[in-house]
Amino acid sequence: MPSTASAEVSPDKLEEYRRELTGYCYRMLGSGFEADDAVQETMLRAWRAADGFEGRSSVRSWLYRIATNICLDMLRGRQRRALPMDLGPASPPVEALFGDWRPDEAWISPIADERVLPEHGDPADIAVARDTVRLAFVTALQHLPARQRAALILCEVLRMPATEAAITLGTSVPAVNSALQRARATLAALPEDQRPVAVEADQADLLAKYVDAFQDYDLDELVTLLHDDAVMTMPPYTLWLKGAPDICRWMVEPTPSLCRDSILVPAGQVNGVPAWAQYKPDPAGGHIPWALQVHQAWDGRFGRLTYFLDTERIFPAFGLPPRLP
Repeated sequence: MPSTASAEVSPDKLEEYRRELTGYCYRMLGSGFEADDAVQETMLRAWRAADGFEGRSSVRSWLYRIATNICLDMLRGRQRRALPMDLGPASPPVEALFGDWRPDEAWISPIADERVLPEHGDPADIAVARDTVRLAFVTALQHLPARQRAALILCEVLRMPATEAAITLGTSVPAVNSALQRARATLAALPEDQRPVAVEADQADLLAKYVDAFQDYDLDELVTLLHDDAVMTMPPYTLWLKGAPDICRWMVEPTPSLCRDSILVPAGQVNGVPAWAQYKPDPAGGHIPWALQVHQAWDGRFGRLTYFLDTERIFPAFGLPPRLP
């Protein structure tokens, strides 16, 4: 007969933690696809080891220890994921259409809020959790060595006591505190374009203006919606632009028809903000996927525009249609 402790590790019990574990693994790995793989492996290892679970810690702590080890293994020996502004200076708007292409493992990828944020709970706590899945924050985390990253997420995002974080990481409380101190110093020293930013919660009016301006391709209106030092990136390509004039110039000079006559479809909450699926005209008729737009705004204007162009992977993952009639 199984012990009381091991009986707590049922498939249904494990599933209760999938969403928060996905959020943890996403912050660690910077990829929604890899986070899914890490959580699935966590569940499999936990189920296989269920008979050996003695209840000396909570099921939640036990799962985080497994997930942490999996993430640390996945991160070992690899380059960090990034966004284009992490890789070099901004480009002149007419220097190249997109810059160099890089494979999926080079880039931060987006994730839907419904997969990583609590479904219920204190709205203030959910708002804090939303801040920690924003693209700028997740990208900044990737600058940290893996164990410092884990310590920061466990203690400052998940509010795990240092004693529990030490057990999860298989280290001591002083080592956790030291890792936290070094992690904070690294994040504070990042260049301005790579630091996390505070994003406005209510963007409804601004988004409505943006959608109208983008679909009408009214760049005179669009430039008024951007901060003067706004940044635009387009993974998986390395080109990135800084400054509202350069962004709007790029949209018309290299390829005037690149985004003209596009349609924007709501794609739900992604990385803590409302996102849009962009479909561009297909010469054969209808519209085909072009980008998942995940933008961040503060002080009444957009400061970071991110267009994820890997539509073959991203659109199916977000349940978006493969074309519009």
